[in-house]
Amino acid sequence: MQLTIDTQTDTYEQAIAAVQAAYGFNPAAIAASWPEAPDLEDRPGPQDLSGEDVWEGWTDRLLFDTIAAVLPGARAVLRRLTELGGTASYDDIQAHFADHPHTPIPKGRIGGTLTSVRAVRRRIGPDNRTKVLELDDRVRVYRIEPALVAGLQRAFVLADARPDLLR
Repeated sequence: MQLTIDTQTDTYEQAIAAVQAAYGFNPAAIAASWPEAPDLEDRPGPQDLSGEDVWEGWTDRLLFDTIAAVLPGARAVLRRLTELGGTASYDDIQAHFADHPHTPIPKGRIGGTLTSVRAVRRRIGPDNRTKVLELDDRVRVYRIEPALVAGLQRAFVLADARPDLLR
């Protein structure tokens, strides 16, 4: 059996109903208890984010595109740094993720986890050389430009509302 679901037009509820029907469950009985799916036009998306320059070419849309494209571990580190106001020590980040319940990152692997941020930045970021995330090796501190923190917070709100848009 082959089942095709079009993620651009089918809703989550329709996809679940199709899978249930394929396995012989009665999707009508189960779907009756589901809330009505919102129209696709009413769902928030990247198009709702500002295209205005936040800092050195970065826009809310570029920030969202960046967090959507990075690996989940890198996204978790960016989220944590955003929650902390944009600055945290290497040791604090390492300790936070060493035993993290959802996104554990072994000690000494934070730098490797964050390589996807640099790779995505080269592909998605503005034309200049500005970075979303910097590591100051002298004092071992991760830093996000303060002007970008609010834009990243808005991007994470959309990411929470639309996890289907994330890598």
